[in-house]
Parts: sequence; C-alpha cells; structure tokens
Amino acid sequence: MTDTDDLLYSCEDGIARITLNRPDAANALTPDQRNHLIELFEAASGDLNVRVVVLTANGKHFCTGADLRVSRIPESPRPEGAPERTMGDVGRNIKRGAQRLVSSILDCEKPVICAVNGTAAGIGAHIALACDLIIAADTSRFIEVFVRRGITPDGGGAYLLPRMIGLAKAKELIFLGDDLSATDAERIGLINKVVPAADLAEAATEWAARLANGPTKAVSLAKWLLNRSLDSDRKAAFEDEAWAQELASQTEDFKEGVAAFIERREVQFRGW
Repeated sequence: MTDTDDLLYSCEDGIARITLNRPDAANALTPDQRNHLIELFEAASGDLNVRVVVLTANGKHFCTGADLRVSRIPESPRPEGAPERTMGDVGRNIKRGAQRLVSSILDCEKPVICAVNGTAAGIGAHIALACDLIIAADTSRFIEVFVRRGITPDGGGAYLLPRMIGLAKAKELIFLGDDLSATDAERIGLINKVVPAADLAEAATEWAARLANGPTKAVSLAKWLLNRSLDSDRKAAFEDEAWAQELASQTEDFKEGVAAFIERREVQFRGW
C-alpha cells in the first residue's frame, strides 16, 4: 500500500503505521479517506509482513469526526418528482461508511494500537475506541459530539461505550456530549495509558515493537476471543476458547515457544 496526500502508510519491522494527514482540516475524515482506511485494515489482516498496526495523526487533532463539507450521501438517478433524500438513504450511508470502518478495525486480525495525539470527536473517537490498545497524549480529548449536532451516535459508539465503561457512564457521555480529558478517560477505563504529548510516538512504538515480536497468530486469536466474549454466554465463550487453543497449538510460533522453554533459550516468534 502507498501514501496518499491525506493518509500516510509505511511498514517496517512488522509495524504498519497509518497516519491521518489533514491537519489543516483538524483531520476530519472524508469518504475517500475512510474507504482507504478500510482497505488498509483489511489488507493488514492477511499480510504476513504486518504483525501490528499503529494508527495516529499529524497535527494537534487526532480526528474531529466526519468532514461534513464532503460527507455527502452517494447520489443515484431518481425518478422525476422524487425528493433529494428518502427514508433509508442515511442509514444505508452509515452502514456502508462509518460502520464498515469501525468493523474493519475490530475485525483486523492484527492488534491495532491507537496513538491519540489530540481531539478525537464523533467517528474520530469511535475509530480510537475500536482499536485494541489506546495510548493518548495528555493534551487529547474525547468527545461524543453527536448530541451537539442533534443526531444520534453512529460508527458503533452505542455498542462500544457500554461494553468499555458501563451503561451509566456511556449515557452520560452520549447524552451530554461533554469533553472528556485523556486523564479522565484513563481513569474510567476508556483508554489504556496517558503520556506527555512529546512521548506519545515513543510509547506507541514501544508497545508496537513488543507485539511485532510476539506470536502474531496467538494474539490474533486472543483478540477474536476477547471481542466475541462481550456478546456470548459462558458456554459459547468456553467453546470458542477451546477451538482457539486448538488453532493456536498448530502454529509454528507455538512449536517455537515450547522448544524455547525446553531448551531454556530466548524465544524467537516469526508470526505464523
């Protein structure tokens, strides 16, 4: 995959880096950017060169939501006399857009670290929350901005938030739309870690390097188990766990892990 003007991509030492690059527009997300992000996360799932993904942004904002100046609903020819917008158009746009993007992160077979460098609002917040590990600069904020626009949350927000911080706190954030500081986000368990802004890239790279040297398939299966556990009962979760362990035990990294233990040497995982 290659860079575009508004989205930068690189992959080195197993670490794929995706950087939102519209700082002059507060990294508001365009439809083209969104679709490219989906392609990148879907590609990362099957790319053996990628063992972890780091998502971040340039500038003082992470992502302030969808760019309403260009986030138009795709138009198609309409019968004479038909209104410009009919029931179903908005919902269809959400399914094809914001929901697909969040799903591409949740379903990515590789762990995804989000390094939140500034304001994450609307779909920008939900992109961050869909990631597996979230490190935020101490200057960043999370905002459920939808109520300020008179609309309901999209991009999986009403699904993700209660599972991460409980129903009562999720309602508070969504109903009131107040800014949530990075420190408070860490306190309520919404994110993993807060660091000084100057240390954000280093902190994300440290975790990424650890994951890039880990048993990638085992981590992938663990991600699958953990995400599924939020929607399954004990019987189903235990069944998933047994099959995940069965699959993990067939990998080359499992064999290497056992051999390294027996031979009392440092393990060398390769990612398959």
